[in-house]
Amino acid sequence: QVQLVESGGGLVQAGDSLRVSCAASGRTFSSYIMGWFRQAPGKEREFVAAVSWSGLSTWYADSVKGRFTIFSPDAKNTMYLQMNTLKPEDTAVYYCAAGLYRYGTTQQGASQYDYWGQGTQVTVSS
Repeated sequence: QVQLVESGGGLVQAGDSLRVSCAASGRTFSSYIMGWFRQAPGKEREFVAAVSWSGLSTWYADSVKGRFTIFSPDAKNTMYLQMNTLKPEDTAVYYCAAGLYRYGTTQQGASQYDYWGQGTQVTVSS
Protein backbone atom coordinates (compact mmCIF):
# COMPACT_ATOMS: atom_id res chain seq x y z
CA GLN A 1 0.00 0.00 0.00
CA VAL A 2 1.43 3.34 -1.08
CA GLN A 3 0.93 6.34 1.16
CA LEU A 4 1.76 9.97 0.54
CA VAL A 5 1.36 12.34 3.48
CA GLU A 6 1.69 16.08 3.12
CA SER A 7 2.51 18.51 5.89
CA GLY A 8 3.59 22.11 6.39
CA GLY A 9 0.67 24.08 5.03
CA GLY A 10 -0.64 27.14 6.80
CA LEU A 11 -1.65 30.77 6.69
CA VAL A 12 0.95 33.33 5.61
CA GLN A 13 1.01 36.86 4.27
CA ALA A 14 1.82 37.88 0.72
CA GLY A 15 5.57 37.94 0.19
CA ASP A 16 6.25 35.33 2.86
CA SER A 17 7.81 31.91 2.39
CA LEU A 18 6.51 28.47 3.28
CA ARG A 19 7.78 24.92 2.86
CA VAL A 20 5.50 21.95 2.42
CA SER A 21 6.70 18.37 2.56
CA CYS A 22 5.55 14.97 1.35
CA ALA A 23 6.50 11.71 3.02
CA ALA A 24 6.21 8.61 0.84
CA SER A 25 6.02 5.05 2.12
CA GLY A 26 5.00 1.59 1.05
CA ARG A 27 7.24 0.87 -1.94
CA THR A 28 10.48 1.74 -3.73
CA PHE A 29 10.09 4.95 -5.73
CA SER A 30 13.32 4.83 -7.70
CA SER A 31 11.51 4.80 -11.07
CA TYR A 32 8.95 7.41 -10.13
CA ILE A 33 8.70 11.14 -10.33
CA MET A 34 7.17 13.09 -7.49
CA GLY A 35 5.01 16.11 -8.07
CA TRP A 36 2.92 18.83 -6.51
CA PHE A 37 -0.47 19.90 -7.75
CA ARG A 38 -2.83 22.47 -6.29
CA GLN A 39 -6.52 23.19 -6.42
CA ALA A 40 -8.13 26.49 -5.51
CA PRO A 41 -11.85 26.80 -4.74
CA GLY A 42 -13.91 26.65 -7.91
CA LYS A 43 -10.90 25.81 -10.07
CA GLU A 44 -9.45 22.67 -11.59
CA ARG A 45 -6.44 20.94 -10.12
CA GLU A 46 -3.28 22.29 -11.71
CA PHE A 47 0.33 21.18 -11.94
CA VAL A 48 2.86 23.05 -9.83
CA ALA A 49 6.18 21.21 -9.98
CA ALA A 50 7.77 17.77 -10.27
CA VAL A 51 11.12 16.18 -9.52
CA SER A 52 12.75 12.95 -10.60
CA TRP A 53 13.50 10.47 -7.86
CA SER A 54 17.21 11.13 -8.31
CA GLY A 55 16.55 14.81 -7.79
CA LEU A 56 18.49 15.67 -10.94
CA SER A 57 15.52 16.74 -13.08
CA THR A 58 12.80 19.22 -12.21
CA TRP A 59 9.79 20.69 -13.96
CA TYR A 60 7.77 23.79 -13.04
CA ALA A 61 4.58 25.52 -14.04
CA ASP A 62 5.25 28.94 -15.53
CA SER A 63 3.27 30.59 -12.74
CA VAL A 64 5.73 29.44 -10.06
CA LYS A 65 9.07 29.47 -11.90
CA GLY A 66 11.64 31.49 -10.00
CA ARG A 67 9.56 31.46 -6.80
CA PHE A 68 9.10 27.78 -5.97
CA THR A 69 11.74 25.09 -5.65
CA ILE A 70 11.03 21.37 -5.54
CA PHE A 71 13.65 19.03 -4.14
CA SER A 72 14.15 15.58 -2.72
CA PRO A 73 17.40 15.51 -0.79
CA ASP A 74 19.45 12.35 -0.80
CA ALA A 75 16.79 10.49 -2.85
CA LYS A 76 15.01 9.55 0.35
CA ASN A 77 11.27 9.10 0.51
CA THR A 78 10.61 12.73 1.35
CA MET A 79 10.02 15.58 -1.04
CA TYR A 80 9.77 19.29 -0.38
CA LEU A 81 8.30 22.34 -2.08
CA GLN A 82 9.90 25.58 -0.99
CA MET A 83 7.58 28.46 -1.82
CA ASN A 84 8.96 32.00 -1.76
CA THR A 85 7.38 35.36 -2.52
CA LEU A 86 3.94 33.89 -2.06
CA LYS A 87 0.96 35.60 -3.65
CA PRO A 88 -2.74 35.47 -2.76
CA GLU A 89 -3.32 33.54 -6.01
CA ASP A 90 -1.13 30.75 -4.63
CA THR A 91 -3.88 29.99 -2.13
CA ALA A 92 -5.02 26.39 -2.67
CA VAL A 93 -4.94 22.88 -1.35
CA TYR A 94 -1.57 21.43 -2.32
CA TYR A 95 -1.42 17.75 -3.22
CA CYS A 96 1.59 15.48 -3.40
CA ALA A 97 1.59 12.87 -6.16
CA ALA A 98 3.77 10.07 -7.51
CA GLY A 99 3.84 8.58 -10.98
CA LEU A 100 6.02 7.01 -13.64
CA TYR A 101 8.27 9.24 -15.69
CA ARG A 102 7.03 9.82 -19.25
CA TYR A 103 9.63 10.51 -21.90
CA GLY A 104 9.11 13.58 -24.04
CA THR A 105 6.61 15.28 -21.75
CA THR A 106 6.72 18.04 -19.17
CA GLN A 107 5.32 15.66 -16.53
CA GLN A 108 2.38 18.01 -15.99
CA GLY A 109 -0.50 15.66 -16.70
CA ALA A 110 -2.42 14.64 -13.61
CA SER A 111 -3.42 11.37 -15.25
CA GLN A 112 0.14 10.04 -15.18
CA TYR A 113 0.28 10.20 -11.40
CA ASP A 114 -0.93 7.02 -9.75
CA TYR A 115 -0.73 7.96 -6.09
CA TRP A 116 -2.02 11.04 -4.31
CA GLY A 117 -1.91 12.48 -0.83
CA GLN A 118 -4.83 14.02 1.02
CA GLY A 119 -3.60 17.57 0.56
CA THR A 120 -2.50 20.43 2.77
CA GLN A 121 -4.05 23.90 2.79
CA VAL A 122 -1.92 26.90 1.92
CA THR A 123 -3.55 30.29 2.40
CA VAL A 124 -1.85 33.54 1.43
CA SER A 125 -3.45 36.73 2.70
CA SER A 126 -3.01 40.06 0.95
